[in-house]
Amino acid sequence: MASPAEELDVDGVAVRLSSPDKIYYPKLGADGGTKRHLVEYYRTVALSGALLGALFDRPTHLQRFPDGVEGEEIYQKRVPAKRPDHVESCEVTFPSGRKADVLRVRSAANIVWAANLGNITFHPWAVRCPDVDHPDELRIDLDPQPGTGFDDARAVALDVLRPLLDELGLIGYPKTSGGRGLHVYLRIEPRWDFIEVRRAGIALAREIERRSGDRATTSWWKEERGERIFLDFNQNARDKTIASAYSARKTPIATVSTPVTWEELVDVHPDDFTIATVPALLEKRGDPMATMGDVAQSLDVLLEMAERDTANGLGDLPYPPNYPKMPGEPKRVQPSRDRDRK
Repeated sequence: MASPAEELDVDGVAVRLSSPDKIYYPKLGADGGTKRHLVEYYRTVALSGALLGALFDRPTHLQRFPDGVEGEEIYQKRVPAKRPDHVESCEVTFPSGRKADVLRVRSAANIVWAANLGNITFHPWAVRCPDVDHPDELRIDLDPQPGTGFDDARAVALDVLRPLLDELGLIGYPKTSGGRGLHVYLRIEPRWDFIEVRRAGIALAREIERRSGDRATTSWWKEERGERIFLDFNQNARDKTIASAYSARKTPIATVSTPVTWEELVDVHPDDFTIATVPALLEKRGDPMATMGDVAQSLDVLLEMAERDTANGLGDLPYPPNYPKMPGEPKRVQPSRDRDRK
């Protein structure tokens, strides 16, 4: 029998919690893996200001598991038409040109409401409402490929990316992905569109690749990546999202994508950060991303690098498969099947 619903107070807003004893993380069981544990985690980190800071005013997609992480996944882009008055929406345009109303996070209550729907991970756009065409974040995704892991992503971030950012006069904010990867965010001025921000991200990724000693790659096709860290430049494309800071993940132990300082990154492990441990960590040392919005950085230096790459014969790279063919984009043909290359 399902446990009775309850009403939570979230900063003065009543939010319903249904089936609080439902098991969401079977490995953790009733002592740490129920819906109540997840929702209380989200209430805590939202009210702390950390998660709300990561999501505030951003159109956000939901990665829902209403029956727990071993059940069906629902990746929900459109906000439900039937929703409480405190839940707002924001219109976005997808690469296809279609428009949709997406969740616009404005309060801690919005976050807890989504968690009650079985949302495990929040996926915010790199823009803020109402200007949804000019990102205010450039996102660097260091994605380990088979044969590599978190230690390899960390080494590229510490040995290559951080010194490069220092050299360019840019400030990056790292966080664990909640899995094997790493994300580094740059807060930028919202005056470039998605195409320009993606172009700047490609230029940065190519320079990391050049300096990595063959430890990192920008190769879009998996067959060409090898045992290297993939620098996923397409995370800066329209409608591409990354798990937000302080989002739980669908891992068996309920890991959390967690911001860390560059100094902490030296010896952390993704499994250190879970819905059970992150609230105490936040209370102890605060949010390393709290100051990220203090300076909106320019992309000029990266766009100059992009111009140099273009002059040296390095053009655009492939877009995700759901995109229409983009101007200047190379063929979207797997290299081993490209007859023109044979």
